[in-house]
Amino acid sequence: MKLNPQQQAAVNYLGGPLLVLAGAGSGKTGVITQKIKHLILNVGYPAHQIAAITFTNKAAKEMQERVAKMLPKSQARGLTICTFHSLGMRILREEAGALGYKKNFSILDAADSAKIIGELLGGSGKEAVFKAQHQISLWKNGLQSPEQTFQTASDEWERQIAQIYAGYQATLESYQAVDFDDLIRLPALLLQQNSEIRHKWQLRLRYLLVDECQDTNTCQFTLMKLLTGAEGMFTAVGDDDQSIYAWRGANMENLRKMQEDYPQMKIIKLEQNYRSTARILKIANKVIENNPKLFKKTLWSQFGMGEVVKVVACQNEQHEAEWVVSQIVKQKLVGGDKTQYADFAVLYRGNHQARIFEEALRSARVPYQLSGGQSFFDKAEIKDVLSYIRLIANPNDDPAFLRAVTTPKRGIGDVTLGKLNTYAHAHECSLYEAAQTEEALGLLTPANREHLQTFMNMMEAYRNRAEAADAGEIITSLLEEIGYENHLLNNEEGKAAEIKWRNVSDLTSWLARKGEQDGKNIIEIAQTIALMTLLEGKSEEETDAVKLSTLHASKGLEYPYVFLVGCEEGILPHNDSIEEGNVEEERRLMYVGITRAKRQLTLTHCIKRKRMGTWHFPDPSRFIDEMPPEDIKILGRKGGEPIVSKEEGKSHLASLRSMLAAKRG
Repeated sequence: MKLNPQQQAAVNYLGGPLLVLAGAGSGKTGVITQKIKHLILNVGYPAHQIAAITFTNKAAKEMQERVAKMLPKSQARGLTICTFHSLGMRILREEAGALGYKKNFSILDAADSAKIIGELLGGSGKEAVFKAQHQISLWKNGLQSPEQTFQTASDEWERQIAQIYAGYQATLESYQAVDFDDLIRLPALLLQQNSEIRHKWQLRLRYLLVDECQDTNTCQFTLMKLLTGAEGMFTAVGDDDQSIYAWRGANMENLRKMQEDYPQMKIIKLEQNYRSTARILKIANKVIENNPKLFKKTLWSQFGMGEVVKVVACQNEQHEAEWVVSQIVKQKLVGGDKTQYADFAVLYRGNHQARIFEEALRSARVPYQLSGGQSFFDKAEIKDVLSYIRLIANPNDDPAFLRAVTTPKRGIGDVTLGKLNTYAHAHECSLYEAAQTEEALGLLTPANREHLQTFMNMMEAYRNRAEAADAGEIITSLLEEIGYENHLLNNEEGKAAEIKWRNVSDLTSWLARKGEQDGKNIIEIAQTIALMTLLEGKSEEETDAVKLSTLHASKGLEYPYVFLVGCEEGILPHNDSIEEGNVEEERRLMYVGITRAKRQLTLTHCIKRKRMGTWHFPDPSRFIDEMPPEDIKILGRKGGEPIVSKEEGKSHLASLRSMLAAKRG
């Protein structure tokens, strides 16, 4: 990779803390990986003293692959390239004792956390549970304890949720479990409070490279500062114009705080864009300059002006979807073999907008891929098997116990579990511990007692083998003993059962490979798997298909042809943001959407749109008015050029489809 002068300066600088302001498409990943190479080969840093921290598994994997091509294995050995959560887990696993945890703690996913919070709320609806879960997550990301939140609560609802937070945290501790937020919060608190452990980790990680720094929350920013210490030997890469995650605790002010905390910090701007045409960048620059700026920068490109940006007014959402799909089919036909379906993306503000585009794409027989589909590790059959693995790793994990003991059914039902739960609650122990006591077993009928003891004997046998036996061997043996394949065949229709068993077989093979390649036992693998259920960075198969994605999920990606749909007041910017006076983040979201496009950008909005059975007539997004008029072409709106009618559009799409089918034949 040939670096431009600014990129080279960022790679070479080692005089203290460095902030690299990396505009969209400016090659920030290349700068980070080249700097890792420079630190090891030219400066003499041992690889094990360097950590590059990302936000998603996907970004970490991309960096790892790039570094692997740059450095021999021997020189890259020990290098840390991982997410904030993975680094937190590494610290937590090593320092568990200092926090009152065992090394085999469980990591609960969002569904397990929601279940605990729901029980504490006393059977409230899903929306109430989601709101409480989100608020607790924000408090944790802000490094606030339950006691602090109760003292600072602004109303009765916050006081109630602060109490739920305290109960939720106490439950996690009793389970010897943490949630995703704790993976960063607990290490940050530990390093804050324990100078000996803090010094140990500062010596271990002598240089940090932090990607997407504008997306850090208070917890992540604090952990970063504690690891780097007063010297601040780090390179932070970020872009205040792409800060779009305030709703989950990201704090763009961290970039400003960084300047205050490290007055000696050097700032280097990366403004040359290697992705988009000059016209697309001009529009992006014009829109984002309406936001107050932490750091002023202007993206530029050597790719020439490029095509004019179309702004299309559609009659309604049906017309919008059909018109967009007709353009994709037409462009694919014109481009022939040089153009792939994967070159096209349809981006929208909210997931609810996807359905009508899915219908139009299916109708046109155009393959598509919906971003953020169900993760492999979220499938019911995978969670069933993982509940056994979690329980082998940590017998205090009550959510795992409840799932494992009831799947497949083995004569243990709500009555048995109710008695067990009452005993466990009264004696402040886990369900697993309760099931091992004669007193609790004495509360059950002879048949229920026998079923439970059979389950417990089996689990104890596998727990005794956990550290020594091969992970793949353990899970294969376990699945056979519990008869999981027969369970699927008896409870699912033929084809569905086959697919689910194939997924379980894939998991078994993956566990075996993980154990062999990484030398991990089943307990360590259980914690690794938990991290893979994070919503960010889910792996998606690379297929030749049109990408349907929210604007949030599209960040970091790029496509030759982008359709940014639903550009209307109330959608983009969103009504909630307008009412809360937070249009600036919505403008950054529009900026992210614009800068995904490489060659061609089209924006659409509807003249009328149906909501709750009623027609509404939204204004075009205010962000369109902020674009330079000489660089956009308005179609279908009064004063603009006409586009085809809905009927003509259907006819045109049908003829294009026929032509495409004939060409395939």
